[in-house]
Amino acid sequence: MKKLFSLLSIIGIIAISNCTSVPENHDPILGIWAKTESSSIEGKSTNTSREEWIFNDVYLGRYQRYSNSELIFYTDFKWSQKNGTYSITYGDPQVTDITVSLEKAKEPEVLTLDNGSVFATRE
Repeated sequence: MKKLFSLLSIIGIIAISNCTSVPENHDPILGIWAKTESSSIEGKSTNTSREEWIFNDVYLGRYQRYSNSELIFYTDFKWSQKNGTYSITYGDPQVTDITVSLEKAKEPEVLTLDNGSVFATRE
């Protein structure tokens, strides 16, 4: 009787696990977005800072900040979309949460702030 119950349990677990599936996310924000800024002081070398947002399909992502190609800060974030507006909520209090919009008509595609200024560009 134990063998029969074990066999039925295994079949039940396999049947249930095969019925569940993760829906595919084809949101246009998926991918890598970046913002690069350069500053130079007269007679001195250029300092380049770069920020990257990597959006994945399970509504999570990674934010990274570089200075002269050296990683200086990173944290994870959650993202959500509602009526074409994307909310980015960071896991670290050092970074302020933000809301952006995707501008597909521009080439390359850009994320913009509420005031219309460019937040990041698709890579």
